[in-house]
Amino acid sequence: MTFTIITHVSHKHYLGSYYAYGPYVREMNLWLKYADEVIIVAPLDNNRSPGPIDLSYDHDRISFLTTRQFDILSLKAILKTIFSLPKIVIPVFKGMRRADHIHLRCPGNVGLIGCFVQILFPHKKKTAKYASNWDWNSKQPWSYRLQQRILRNTFLTRNMTALVYGNWPDQTKNIKPFFTASYSEKDRTAVSKSPLKQGIKLAFIGTLTENKSPLRSLEVLKELSTKKINATLTFCGDGPQRELLISKIAEYGLEGQTSLLGNVDGETVKRVLQDAHFLIFISRSEGWPKAVAESMWWKCLPITTALSCVPQMLGNGDRGNLVNENVKQISAVITGYISNQTLYHEKCEKAMAWSREFTLERFEDVVKKLL
Repeated sequence: MTFTIITHVSHKHYLGSYYAYGPYVREMNLWLKYADEVIIVAPLDNNRSPGPIDLSYDHDRISFLTTRQFDILSLKAILKTIFSLPKIVIPVFKGMRRADHIHLRCPGNVGLIGCFVQILFPHKKKTAKYASNWDWNSKQPWSYRLQQRILRNTFLTRNMTALVYGNWPDQTKNIKPFFTASYSEKDRTAVSKSPLKQGIKLAFIGTLTENKSPLRSLEVLKELSTKKINATLTFCGDGPQRELLISKIAEYGLEGQTSLLGNVDGETVKRVLQDAHFLIFISRSEGWPKAVAESMWWKCLPITTALSCVPQMLGNGDRGNLVNENVKQISAVITGYISNQTLYHEKCEKAMAWSREFTLERFEDVVKKLL
C-alpha cells in the first residue's frame, strides 16, 4: 500500500531522514507501520537541523514532495498565494495520484488545498485527521470552517473517514470520534505525589505563545506566592513569549520558583508531570490537547479552559477543573485542594483511570481498522 500524507507541518531533511514535530511524527509512525511506501507532501525547511522536540519517521521507503508554505491572512498574501498556486497544488495532486490511501492533516493551509484536490479522487480510500476544535458553535477562522464544510459533505468527500476529537450532535455519517495517544501499556506505572501542604508544584506544557497563555500560568504562581503559599512552576516548551516570561519572572521576583526548560523530549515532559500536582493550561484554541491527556495519565490534575472536547475529557469537572482566564479563580481552585487533599486524590485517580484507556496499542488497533 502506498500511503500519502498531505500536511502543513514543516519538515527537515537531516542525514538521510525526514524530521518533524515529535508528537505528530510519533503518531504518524503508527500509521506507517502498515504502509509499503510513504509519500509525504509538506513544506521542507533545509536551513534548520532537527531540534530536541523533533523526531524522524520510522520507515525505509519515503518519497518527499515539497509544497510551499503560504498564508491567506492579507490581500498581499492572498495574491502571492494565487501566483504560487501551481507550485502548491501540483505536488498535492501528484502525491494523491500515486496513493492507495490518502491521509489529510487538517486544519491547515496545505490541508485546505488537500480538501479540494481529494475531490478529484472519489474512488481512493481516504482519511482526514481534523486536529483542532470541531465544535461548530466555537469561533473559528474562515479557512477552518471551509475545511469542516468540505469534510462533513459526504458528496465531496467520497470514500473518506474524517476523524475528529469528541462527540458532537451534528456529525455526518463519515465523521468518526477519535483520540490521540502518547503512552503505551508498559507506561502504566504507579504514581505518587508529595502532600500539597509541603508545596504546590505547577506545570505548563506547550508552546510559549499568546494563544497558550503561559503568562497566565505565571500569574497564578504570583497569586499563590502573594498568599504565602509555597509553590513552583516548570515550563516545558519554547516560543515568542519566552523573553516576556523571563522579564515578568524577574519583575515578580519569582526566579527561585520557576524553571524554563525550553523544548524538551518526551521523557523530560513525563518526569515533570510525574512530579507536578497541577497542569495550568489556559489555552484559547485546542483539539485534543495532548498536554491535558498526558498530565491526567501521571495524576497531574489539569486546570484548563473548556474548549473543544476538553469538557468531555475532564468529565465536566469530575477529572479536573474547567476555568476561565481569571487568575484569582484558578488560585482559589488550588488553595481549595490544599484543605481537601482527599478530593484532590479522588480526582487524580479518576483522571489517571480515564487517560489510561487511550493507549498507543488501542490507537494502533483503531488505525489498522481504518486502513
